[in-house]
Amino acid sequence: MPAVHRLLLEDALQDSPQTRSLLSVFEEDAGTLTDYTNQLLQSLQRVFGAQNEMSLATQQLSKQLLEYEKQNFALGKGDEEVISTLQSFSKVVDELNTLHTELAHQLADRMVFPMIQFREKDLTEISTLKDIFAIASNEHDASMAKYSRLSKRRENEKLKTDVVGEVAYSRRKQHQASMQYYCALNALQYRKRVAMLQPMLGYTQAQVNFFKKGMDMASKKMESFLTSVTSMNRSIQTQLDSEAEAMRQAQRELLSVEDSIYMPDQDAANPLINRNLVQKAGYLNIRNKTGLVTTTWDRLYFFTQGGNLMCQPRGAVAGGMVLDLDNSSVMGVDCEDRRYCFQITSPDGKMCITLQAESKKEYEEWICSLNNISRQIYLTDNPKAVAIRLNQTAIQAVTPITSFEKRHDTCAERAKPVAAEPSGAALQDTPDSLEMITPGTPIQFDIMLPASEFLDQNRAGGGRRTNPFGESEDDYAVQSEDSLLHQMFMVRFLGSMAVRSHRSTEVIYEAMRQVLAARAIHNIFRTAESHLVVTSKSLHLIDPQTQVTRISFQLRDVVQFAAHLENRRLIGFVVEGPEISEEMEPSLSAYVFESNTEGEKICYTISLGKELMEAEKDPESLALLMKSMPLTSDGKFLVLESETVGAAQNGAEEGLESEA
Repeated sequence: MPAVHRLLLEDALQDSPQTRSLLSVFEEDAGTLTDYTNQLLQSLQRVFGAQNEMSLATQQLSKQLLEYEKQNFALGKGDEEVISTLQSFSKVVDELNTLHTELAHQLADRMVFPMIQFREKDLTEISTLKDIFAIASNEHDASMAKYSRLSKRRENEKLKTDVVGEVAYSRRKQHQASMQYYCALNALQYRKRVAMLQPMLGYTQAQVNFFKKGMDMASKKMESFLTSVTSMNRSIQTQLDSEAEAMRQAQRELLSVEDSIYMPDQDAANPLINRNLVQKAGYLNIRNKTGLVTTTWDRLYFFTQGGNLMCQPRGAVAGGMVLDLDNSSVMGVDCEDRRYCFQITSPDGKMCITLQAESKKEYEEWICSLNNISRQIYLTDNPKAVAIRLNQTAIQAVTPITSFEKRHDTCAERAKPVAAEPSGAALQDTPDSLEMITPGTPIQFDIMLPASEFLDQNRAGGGRRTNPFGESEDDYAVQSEDSLLHQMFMVRFLGSMAVRSHRSTEVIYEAMRQVLAARAIHNIFRTAESHLVVTSKSLHLIDPQTQVTRISFQLRDVVQFAAHLENRRLIGFVVEGPEISEEMEPSLSAYVFESNTEGEKICYTISLGKELMEAEKDPESLALLMKSMPLTSDGKFLVLESETVGAAQNGAEEGLESEA
């Protein structure tokens, strides 16, 4: 080692400027050593803190690995193999934590403590001796100044003796302080070398001991365990890579389609509609009333579940029930300026909701699906097959027409119709249904105005008088008819067809079934409202806008009438037509309507009209009947409260359209 510079103790008494200059160099060196020692101690404490934190962190890690088994994952419990592996890792981490804890203790004893001891003992001693030396030097300078001021003319022996003694005492004190200070500074040159090496020696020895114990712990058993975990990890990574590649491939295929699929109504020109759905889900807009005349539309997710229509807002955990679809009616409606709107009405008519689809295809598929569900097809063993068979049979069994012309050239070899009962239980033809309605019978979905009416409307020169009060000549004829009964109902014509028999009401139920099925198959959802006027002599179907009589029947020709057993708003009657020849039987036609009121009330009114018609032939019977029934102020029978047009419109405030 190179020679160490020293302060000579022999020069301490003389205290020459050269000695003081050399002393300042030693003091500067001590100050630099103090600053470096403080910085080094901070680094050493940081290493110890990190190691101590490592010990605490590994202890917490071990506990956290055991918590994996207790987690309630939303996608199910964790893999048992992963749980057992993490438990093994927890034991390994516990053993490593023991080593880290021991290493932290060794670093504290062998690295941090010696440096703190050097700073607090040696460097603090140097600082204290420096202060003592400075005080002694100041006292010596003061006593020498006092000795120098002794007067030469007036010598005072006693004063001189005291001053000389004071100088000697201060000089001795300074000499002792300087020698102690010089000795400490000289010794510091050796101690600083030991102080710098001892912490690093302790750090290195602690790390070597840590690694030795770690190598002893990492036996062959640990190596085999790590090898098995590595193999399992590689297997999982391989599965992940294959799955990621499959997802990337699927993503490329899904993104390679045309941009038209992102358009909400891209298939409006040629939609491929599936009419056999018994389940449906998707986003729809629902109309909500916010006031007497104001409404808002909300976009929600709707889906069918069994016979129920469910609704689930975005972000909700589960959906809620909106409407029971069993025996409900579904119809397309014109709703303000929105397209693809349809309406669902409960069987009792008390609940009605309006929905909007985003495309024509969705609009028609929703209506077909809800109609299939309302027939309770979902209760059968194979709902999809039943729906397919029902729709195929309905297509084969009906041919829609929109005029009074009957198509006699219908195919006689069409498949036999399938009777779809409202309960959806049995969907097979029976001999009775074939006897009632001929397979392939055309169905009329609208009633055309008589030819004379078209002539009146288009007649040049205004040959027909226009009544400013909205009454037509035909309407006046109905009102002025001499009848004891005059009752009006708001109805919607659904369809009519020729039938074979009128012996029972089953023919009306079969006609209702075929008309409703035909309207659903051919997407004929719109109907116009009319006034059905029942008198004791005839039935009249009147246009509420023009008051023109669309069609009328003599009450004696109505040979059968009935309301639907489940849907109380459906009513039908069979009318007997004139004989074409003596050899041929009279023709029979079934007419199906949907009423705003219960169909039983209309049936009761028709029944009362037929009784009045028969009672008019016998005055005594008529008198008895009039006594048993209340009369109105104009002398007519009071059957029901009068249904005005305004009341009827309030009953069907959502629109003038219906769906079969």
